[in-house]
Amino acid sequence: MKIGIIGGGIMGVCLGYYLSKQGTTVEIFEASPTVGGLAGSTSLADGTKVDRFYHAILSSDSHLSGLCSELGIVDQFRFKETRMGFFYRGRIHSMNNVVEFLRFPPLGWIDRFRLGLTVLYAQFISDWHKLESISVEKWLLALSGKGTYENIWLPMLKAKFDGGFENTPATYIWSRLVRMKSTRKGANQKEQAGHLIGGYMTLVQALANQIEANGGRIYLQKPVSKVVIENGCATGIMTKDEFHSFDLIVSTLQPPVFQRMLPDAPSDYRDLLGQTQYLGIVCPLLVLDRPLSGYWTINLTDDSLPFTGIIETTSYIDPKYVGGHHLIYLPKYTAPNSHYQKYSDDEIKELWLKHLETMFPQFQRSWIRFFNVYRERYVEPLHTLNGTHLIPPIESPVGNLYLASNAQIYPALTNGESISRKAQEVAELIINKYSISK
Repeated sequence: MKIGIIGGGIMGVCLGYYLSKQGTTVEIFEASPTVGGLAGSTSLADGTKVDRFYHAILSSDSHLSGLCSELGIVDQFRFKETRMGFFYRGRIHSMNNVVEFLRFPPLGWIDRFRLGLTVLYAQFISDWHKLESISVEKWLLALSGKGTYENIWLPMLKAKFDGGFENTPATYIWSRLVRMKSTRKGANQKEQAGHLIGGYMTLVQALANQIEANGGRIYLQKPVSKVVIENGCATGIMTKDEFHSFDLIVSTLQPPVFQRMLPDAPSDYRDLLGQTQYLGIVCPLLVLDRPLSGYWTINLTDDSLPFTGIIETTSYIDPKYVGGHHLIYLPKYTAPNSHYQKYSDDEIKELWLKHLETMFPQFQRSWIRFFNVYRERYVEPLHTLNGTHLIPPIESPVGNLYLASNAQIYPALTNGESISRKAQEVAELIINKYSISK
């Protein structure tokens, strides 16, 4: 069977790997010059390759670890204990053990108890469907109380959703609490984060190499303009003026992007694809000659700050693996049509640094080696209250046409663990339906 895959991001190469393992002929079409997508790397001015966006691998990411073992790169994992902080009223407060938790200024004794109860309660929820009809605000208010909600949760939600989250279900915060708790082990509940030496591109390149070893091909700078549909079945794809014939086609693109390639698909299916909303991102990478804070993540409880959080990945990545640099990502998640997406790189740099200097009075611009701004409009799918019926299915109504997208990852978070799981799920569905065996 000859299978065409649209998109060479991490979903596309994972899917291509699982399918090519079974003896199918896989061809991947990627519009950009490199594979990897959001998990791809970028080259700094001195030639150092680093992750374009921030990523972390948790010790509990068992599927991803198993995949790396298959590919022979599990020895490239490195893990380290990390620290988390909260920025509140001009100060960073460490929140990494019971003592620090009990000293956290914004919360009284009852608030602290209810915040701890919220985290604990989330771990015992196995049927997440019950949370789909409850707004994240209502759920957090009921468990954490008004004080905790207004001091902690509300500013973080406003920052994450660029202001509007009224229609967001409680599954959003539940999935995050469960994932972050999963990596805290032992009596001291220390958190660990990890990475692959070389970043996610180490995994992406290993997958791409194996696809080619299995007889597949990856085309770069080959954007797909149209999926050709004849008599209700997908028969191939168009790239510029070239037609490529396939027995089966899988898109790994975001549904609104995929929709544009389907002028001949049923209108109700095209409408469904177009309804998927996404958060975008403006993500400066601040490269310094020294550490900024020592915290992996600083959560911001001040919604006047333009960025959503501060992620210092070299708190768990040894700088020797990234050219001796210290990497700080300053993401701003953006709603569709956000004005932040229209700012120039220079405007972003000046605004971000001005606020950073307020947060860190000791910070000096002379520490800066590089300041690069990266942007994407389709990063994290937005799921709404009682909205699972709006998630596009894997099997489309068009014969031999499938979709494997991060919009289908719900209620889990979108990360390497969940994407590799979804890719295997889609591959197994296709393999079983078409009785494919090597």
